[in-house]
Amino acid sequence: MASEREHFSLSGPLHLTSVDWESAHDQRSVAACLVQGVYILERDRQEKRQGAHALAPPWWEFFHFGLLRCLVDNADSSIFGAIFEFKPPASCCNDSLDGSPRYVLAFRGTITKGDSLSRDLELDLHLIRNGLHQTSRFEIAMQAVRNMVAAVGDSNVWLAGHSLGSAMAMLAGKSMAKNGIFLKSFLFNPPFFSAPIERIKSKKLKHGIRFATSVITAGLTLAMKAKHQSNRAPEDPFAALSAWAPCLFVNPADHICSEYIGYFEHRRKMEEIGAGGIERLATQNSIGSLLINAMGKEAEPLHLIPSARMTINATPSRDFKYAHGIHQWWGPDLQLRSELYKYK
Repeated sequence: MASEREHFSLSGPLHLTSVDWESAHDQRSVAACLVQGVYILERDRQEKRQGAHALAPPWWEFFHFGLLRCLVDNADSSIFGAIFEFKPPASCCNDSLDGSPRYVLAFRGTITKGDSLSRDLELDLHLIRNGLHQTSRFEIAMQAVRNMVAAVGDSNVWLAGHSLGSAMAMLAGKSMAKNGIFLKSFLFNPPFFSAPIERIKSKKLKHGIRFATSVITAGLTLAMKAKHQSNRAPEDPFAALSAWAPCLFVNPADHICSEYIGYFEHRRKMEEIGAGGIERLATQNSIGSLLINAMGKEAEPLHLIPSARMTINATPSRDFKYAHGIHQWWGPDLQLRSELYKYK
C-alpha cells in the first residue's frame, strides 16, 4: 500500500509550497483540497484505514489545517463533511495570513462505491425534487454552520463543497444570507437541474430557447402572484440574497453544472436587449417549481442564486469524469475565466 505522502504526491497540489491567502487561485486550490480530504475520510472509514494507514490527513495538514470534527450522517454512519481549523505555524507573520479563514466546513459529493452509495443516491433524489433542505443530513450540516458562526463570527468561516456537497454548501449559504450573514463559499460543480441547453452549439438557437423559457417563466410567476394577491407590496426574495456572491466553479463539459453558464450569461443578455424586467422574474423561478406551487405545494428552486463570482474551467476535458471531478480545481495551468454577476 502506498504511504499517505506518496498518495498525496500522486494527485495533490505539491506546487503550492506556500499559500498566498489573498490569491483567488490559492484560495480555490486549498478549498478544493479540503473537500477532497472529506472524500478520502469517508473512503478511509469504508476501508477501515486508521492511524498511519489513513490517506486523508495530508489533504489538510499540507496547508496547516487540523481536523476539528467529522460530520456524520445518522442514516448510514457515513462521513459527509468535516470542520477544519486553520493552525498556521508560529513563524507566519500576521500580514501573510490576511484573507485566510479560521474554520472551513467542507462537504463531499456522491461516492459511487461502498456502503454510502445508496444513501448518497437518496440525497441526490431529494436534491432533484428540491427537498434537500428537509433531509437529516442537511439539518446536521446546517446546525454545524450555525454553531460555528455563533462561536467565531461569520468572517472567520468558509463553506466549501463539491457536487451534492456543493448543493449543501449553497443551501447553507443561502439560509445564512437570508438572515444577513454572508459566508465566503466555494461551490465546485453544483448541480443545475434543467434541459441541457448549454450543450447546443448554435448560439442563436440557445438564446431563442432561453428567451422563450424566460417569457413563459415570467408569465407563470405573474399569474401566481395575481392568484395570491394581497395589499402588501410583493417581496423580491432575491434582493435579500443579492449581497451574497459565492465563488461558483463550473466546467462547460460537465452537464451537471454547465447550465449555470447560460443562467448567468442569459441574464446579462436580457438586460442588454431591454428585457431585464422579464428576466428578473424568470431568474428566481423554474417552470417546474411554479407548476408545483400551482398545485398548492411549496417548492423553492434551491439551485437558483441571485449573485455569484463564476469561474469557468475552459481547459479541454478528456472525459466527463474530469469535467465533473474535484481534482481539476487545484491544477497550476488551468484555462480559467472569471466574472462577477450581481443581481440588480
